[in-house]
Order: sequence, then C-alpha cells, then structure tokens
Amino acid sequence: MDNENFIDYVKILFRSGKGGSGSAHLARSAMTPKGGPDGGDGGRGGNIILRGNAQLWTLLHLKYTKHIFAENGESGSKNQCFGKDGKDIYVDVPLGTIVKNVDTFEQEAEIMYDKQEIILLKGGRGGLGNVHFKSATRQTPRFCQPGEDGTEAWKIIELKILADVGLVGFPNAGKSTFISVVSNAKPKIANYPFTTLKPNLGMVFYRDDRSFVVADIPGIIKGASEGKGLGLRFLRHIERNAVLLFIVSIDSENIKKEYQILLNELKQYNTELLHKKRILAVSKCDILPSEDLKKLQKKLKLDVPVIYISAHAQMGIMQVKDELWKLLNE
Repeated sequence: MDNENFIDYVKILFRSGKGGSGSAHLARSAMTPKGGPDGGDGGRGGNIILRGNAQLWTLLHLKYTKHIFAENGESGSKNQCFGKDGKDIYVDVPLGTIVKNVDTFEQEAEIMYDKQEIILLKGGRGGLGNVHFKSATRQTPRFCQPGEDGTEAWKIIELKILADVGLVGFPNAGKSTFISVVSNAKPKIANYPFTTLKPNLGMVFYRDDRSFVVADIPGIIKGASEGKGLGLRFLRHIERNAVLLFIVSIDSENIKKEYQILLNELKQYNTELLHKKRILAVSKCDILPSEDLKKLQKKLKLDVPVIYISAHAQMGIMQVKDELWKLLNE
C-alpha cells in the first residue's frame, strides 16, 4: 500500500434529502366540475447510507469530498400520483470504518463486514396529499402536508485497520524490516526514526497455505497516548488487532524498561488493550555475539513469550509465526 495514498481520517458534511410536499389538487373535468380532492403524497427524501466494501483499504476516495447531499423527494400531483422518492446516496468505506459525532466524538456507527449497510442520515418523509384530509364534514380540503426537512450534520469518518496482528514498538525498532521479511508488504526502510508514517498491511503466508494479516503501526514514543509524536493518530489502529507483537531492538539500553513504556502507553490510551494476547520479539539479534545472547536470554524474564529474532538472518522468524498462529487460534 502506498503510504501517500493511505488516508484514515476525513470530515464530511452530509445532508439527507427533504421530503416532497403533498398535493392539494381538486379534481376538475367536464364531467366533474366540482370533483373532490385527488392530491397525491410527496416522495421521501434520499437517505445517506454507509456501505462496507471489502475491496477498499483506505479512505483516499473521500479525501477531497467535503459535502455529500442526497436528492430531495418530488412533490405529489393530481390523480393521487405520488411524488418520486429522492435517490439514496451510498458511501462505500473499508471494513473497520467508524463514524463519530463531530462535537462529542462519540461513535455512532461501525462497518465490520462486506456489503453491510447503515443509514447514516434518514431522508425526510413526504407530505400527505389532500385526499387524506377528506371527511364527511370537510369534503374538499384545499390544503396538504409539506414534506419533512432532511438532516444535515458534519461527521468524522475514521478507519481502524482490521488486522490479526499489530506490530508495536519504538521508531527504528525493526518493525518494517520484520514485516517486509514475513509478508508481501513493501514498506520504506531506513536507519532513522519515523520511517513509517502510515500503517502498512502485509499478508503472512503460514504452513499448509494458511495465512494471517499483520499491520505495521508507525512507531510509538513515550507520551504517545497524550498525542506526542504520531500519537493518537495511529494508536487507534491497535484496537482492532487480535494479537500484539511488541518489537524491541537488542541494542536498547534496557529491553524490559522499553517494553514496559510501550505497554504503559497502550494502557494510558485504552486499558482494554492490556487484555490482548501479546508476544515480545527482540530484534536485530544478529549483531550480538552468541555468548552474549545466551546471557541475555537467561537474564531477561517477562510475563509474555520472548522470542529472539533477526529479520536479516532469518533467525527466529518461523518461531514467531508459530507462536502468532497459536495465539490467533486459541
């Protein structure tokens, strides 16, 4: 996925259609010069409908869309002819898309599967024609009902990536190199912080033609839960992952402390993230002599599985895949 084309946040003004007015027509002809009411009902205003599309991976197609308006319903006419309903507007979005209220930031809708439809804004009802108001005491009503107004509102559309495994780590920890080795993703890789500025998705092919999806989330820094660095913009993607793979470089000053900082940032953002299954992979282990690596393995004790890997040397890669598959299928 091209990083420049990955858009996961848009704000759009939506407006559903206004209902058409009913008709106040009275039947008039040579045979019936004083006929009764025959006004038809107005048509319903168009709805704004959100629809899941499994072929979409980003909100790029909505990036430059600031307004989406549905059609108004047509007015009723004589001979009890109903007005035409306004055309519904379908807004296709990727799976994992949520809609938030622009003022309260409360979640209002969520798209989780292909072709799922949610009416975001209902069109106004069409007004009733005068034929509905006829009675024994009022045989020629000369009035009708106006159509209801549509609804207008700004909405925040956010994408939270749907992936089985999320990679969590500080910038330059080796996440991009790892995902490039285990999957078909081709992220930008360089020896400086924040090489990854947008999430990358990769399909990991496992044994016997099985597979799972991994998301490389841009690097977290201390204070990310308060909006520092790339902060809140990408922490939300982690909420969708079933398993979290923490990656800490072996050249870190304190591997255990770095892991705890990452864990604390997730806790500060959303305590529910601590209930997710997780693994710690210590990366770049090919730069450490084997004797020193053995000493580290004896010394480092954590409450999660720890696997020592090197993406360049293919060290521990299959072991990580096995452990991830095991956790995904428990």
